[in-house]
Amino acid sequence: MKEDYYIGWGTLALINAGIAQGKNRTGFNWFCLSLFLGPLATFILLFVEKRVQ
Repeated sequence: MKEDYYIGWGTLALINAGIAQGKNRTGFNWFCLSLFLGPLATFILLFVEKRVQ
């Protein structure tokens, strides 16, 4: 059961990295942040505006 928790947390971090890249943000930074914050990082990404290049 504990392994499932880690797999889900890691998958969420990968999803957050993809969302961040879609908003022109650094995917690796958001991946690392998501490992610590988890679902809270997803919530933050929902409200972050897309960065204009």
